[in-house]
Amino acid sequence: MIELTDLDLRTDPAAHAVVKDETVEVAFAREAGELMSLEGANRYARGDALITGSTGDRWVVSRERFDAKYVPAEATLVPGESGRYRNRPAVVLARRMDRPFSIRRSAAGDRLRGAAGDWVMQYAPGDYGVVQAARFAKVYRLAD
Repeated sequence: MIELTDLDLRTDPAAHAVVKDETVEVAFAREAGELMSLEGANRYARGDALITGSTGDRWVVSRERFDAKYVPAEATLVPGESGRYRNRPAVVLARRMDRPFSIRRSAAGDRLRGAAGDWVMQYAPGDYGVVQAARFAKVYRLAD
């Protein structure tokens, strides 16, 4: 398994600029805990967003980052209430990996794992994720 460290997809010729298009179900954590995603453990704090994607995958977004990334999917939903949200279109970098790999979500963050064919995502310098190949094909498209 390859352990990815100091990854910067901005300079990687194999990286692609992609955009996610998805409506998700969100519940806000009432207390700190841990959610086990397919890629590894996701620790969360009280108030963080616990997300279930359209493909059934689950992950965590910190409360301080959630409002910048998601908007209510229905006009009647007040931001910060549990319910359906839609991601704000944002270009991120992605690279398909040919071998199993691992990467930390952030410098001291949870370790995520991917299989051959899965995608490593870079949302910002030092901010990473892993998306399984089947999910990537359903919710991501190449950026214009």
